[in-house]
Amino acid sequence: MEIQYEKLILTALLAAKRAGEAILDVYGSDFAVEQKDDKSPLTLADKRSHEIIMDVLEQTITVNNGTVPVLSEEGRGIPFDERKEWEYFWLVDPLDGTREFVNRNGEFSVNIALIRNHKPVLGIIYIPVKDVFYFAAIDFGTYKLENSESLFDNLSIKELLNKSQRLPLANNDKSSFTVIGSRSHTSEEFTEFVKLLNEKHGKVEFISSGSSLKLCLVAEGIADVYPRFGPTMEWDTAAGQAIVEQAEGSVMDIQTREPLRYNKEDLLNPFFIVSGQDVCLD
Repeated sequence: MEIQYEKLILTALLAAKRAGEAILDVYGSDFAVEQKDDKSPLTLADKRSHEIIMDVLEQTITVNNGTVPVLSEEGRGIPFDERKEWEYFWLVDPLDGTREFVNRNGEFSVNIALIRNHKPVLGIIYIPVKDVFYFAAIDFGTYKLENSESLFDNLSIKELLNKSQRLPLANNDKSSFTVIGSRSHTSEEFTEFVKLLNEKHGKVEFISSGSSLKLCLVAEGIADVYPRFGPTMEWDTAAGQAIVEQAEGSVMDIQTREPLRYNKEDLLNPFFIVSGQDVCLD
């Protein structure tokens, strides 16, 4: 019996929407900022979003009437000996782009992915400030939904797709090759990579963005490539990878040129390159 991805898309959308509402409540307040063990910031919004998403997703029923386990950035301490047996699991970043949240630039998101046998097969990214969803599932495609508020009373897949745009968009009128990079992180390797692109494509346009929105903009066709030469964790990229791949793009390990894999013993990602539909980097 196969999982019904359409039903799980609706579940994940609802979880992300409720989490986004809680995040915005904190965003509009005078919130405090703590530090995690790795010195990255943590806020009440991260914690509330995690609790809401866990409450929704932990009730998901899958094959053989079993529940789908959840691995979240704010609940990452599940031993590898336990999770290595998982066929399916939810991989969640309750608030991706906490630095952007703290800086109040709006470029933060809620990321929810479904992993099957090391591969992201479903992804939801929600940008609460803009009320914009990107969502995808294997053999389903990638879509962008704006102004979702009215949909959540009686949400159906049919109505969802009627209100959404299929990605990549066909009407992008880009005149130059576009590379997107992090607003909060840069590196010498990134600078050198952009230099090589300039040599190959002539003048390269550069845009910056926070959080996993960078992957969404590649899937949309606004950016051609996003190279990442810095540390990221599995929950940072899984939903975005599903969104990019189902929009006919790729998220590749720079060294192996293979798609990123998930539920490794070490949850740290290798350096990677995200490229859009029909983008050739060779």
